[in-house]
Amino acid sequence: MSFLNTFMSDLRASRAPAAGFIVVGLYWGSFAGLVPDLKAAIGASDGTFGSTMFFAALGALAAMWLAPRVDAKLGARALQGCAIAVGCAFLLPGLANGPITFTVAMLLASAGSGSLDVIINTRVSALEATSKRSLMNLNHALFSFAYAGAAMSAGFFREAGFAPLTVFACISMLNILLLKVMYQDAAVLENDVTVGSSHLSRPLIWLGGLIILIAFMSEQATEAWSALHLERGLGGSAAQGALGPAILGLTMGVGRLSGQFISTHVRETYVLQVAGVIAALGLMIAASALSLSVAYVGFAILGLGVSVMAPMAYSAVGKRVNNQQRAVIITRISVIGYIGFFIGPPLMGGLSESFGLSISFYTIGVILLFVSVFLASQLRKQ
Repeated sequence: MSFLNTFMSDLRASRAPAAGFIVVGLYWGSFAGLVPDLKAAIGASDGTFGSTMFFAALGALAAMWLAPRVDAKLGARALQGCAIAVGCAFLLPGLANGPITFTVAMLLASAGSGSLDVIINTRVSALEATSKRSLMNLNHALFSFAYAGAAMSAGFFREAGFAPLTVFACISMLNILLLKVMYQDAAVLENDVTVGSSHLSRPLIWLGGLIILIAFMSEQATEAWSALHLERGLGGSAAQGALGPAILGLTMGVGRLSGQFISTHVRETYVLQVAGVIAALGLMIAASALSLSVAYVGFAILGLGVSVMAPMAYSAVGKRVNNQQRAVIITRISVIGYIGFFIGPPLMGGLSESFGLSISFYTIGVILLFVSVFLASQLRKQ
């Protein structure tokens, strides 16, 4: 079977959660490209902006913990319900005019996104188990491509003088168009949606969760702060600043498509070890860059490395559990992983305000190496 035929077959097999990944990518890509405008609109310093995102992540953690129950309750309509909630919530940051209202807006947006994120990962993991096909990297790649396109589009919208609310409203129209695809027949879900929690492997949950945490923290560091690094530190324009998160999203998409086929020949834990080193190298290049072009290269290398970390961890964990455990374990590792978004912004903001944005990027780079040195090898033993 050719590359294209395999790709299309895998896409058809996972089309419902794939549409969910696209929706999440569109909203967070737009958000990343709009960070300078959103930050200016609420009059926040680096530290204050980081703190608002810290508290906003609380909503996501609570929602993710409840996601299996939402999934079980809504069944075939769960993806559609969560996508509608995300669309409504992401209109609110564009209306915020201060740190408090922005925090509330992002709390609701993060809550909706967090629920949808857990459910789409659970659905793909279940499809992998039943079809015996690798689907996780493909679906995460769709997120990345959607993210890259949205981030770049947001930069052009900013250059043209459009407000963030207008950008989020346009994304909501695309969200509505994808709702029909997100209906997933109940037969696909049989024996895969559960809220039981007996006999769960705690080492497996923590190892998988920590790898995802570090991957998400690294992504968030670049998504939310690369535009500021390029514009404030290297003198780039709004469009040039938006190119940072766009390049990250694009190279992450390419890396994940490659991971879709690498995972059929190489164990996920070996890929994780190599990916951690590549991602750390890329982030350190971007942090030390003296020109926009070198920074772009660094962000591209980071994207290739970090791209496969979360999907490989999800896939590795999903293969080690049964159907009755899957929903709960995917939820647990997602909650741990999402703490990367929870601690990433205040860590970046605090380090940036005290030592400079480059030092904060170096710090994340060192943390990435921990995946290669310790976590991946321990996960292999489970």
